[in-house]
Amino acid sequence: QVQVVESGGGLVQAGGSLRLSCAVSGSIFSINAMGWYRQAPGKERELVGTLYTGGSPNYAGSVKGRFTISRDNAKNTVDLQMNNLKPEDTAVYYCNAYIRTWAWGSFNNYWGQGTQVTVSS
Repeated sequence: QVQVVESGGGLVQAGGSLRLSCAVSGSIFSINAMGWYRQAPGKERELVGTLYTGGSPNYAGSVKGRFTISRDNAKNTVDLQMNNLKPEDTAVYYCNAYIRTWAWGSFNNYWGQGTQVTVSS
C-alpha cells in the first residue's frame, strides 16, 4: 500500500503565494519522479511540474518562473511553492509519485486526493 497525502491549499488573492506539500509513505522500493498536476473545472488534468530523481525540474509553460518544485528524497516529500498566483491557477492540485513497490516490479503512478487552490481577482 502506498499513501500520497497533500496539504496546503486554500484561498488567496491574485499576486499572492501558497505552498503545497505532499508526503508519500507505505510500501516504497524506489521513487522515479514526484510532481504536481492540476485540474480546473471543465478541463483535463494537466502537468504543473515534475522532478525526476537526480534530474532537474520541468514545468508547464504557464507556471514557469512563478512556481518551484522541491523534493526531499530522504523524507519522500515534494513541495510546490506558488508565487504571483493568478485567477487562472485556480484548480484542484494533485500530487503524483512514480513508484516501484518492490525490486523487480514496474513503476506505477500514485495520486493524492487533491487539494483546492482558489485565486481571487
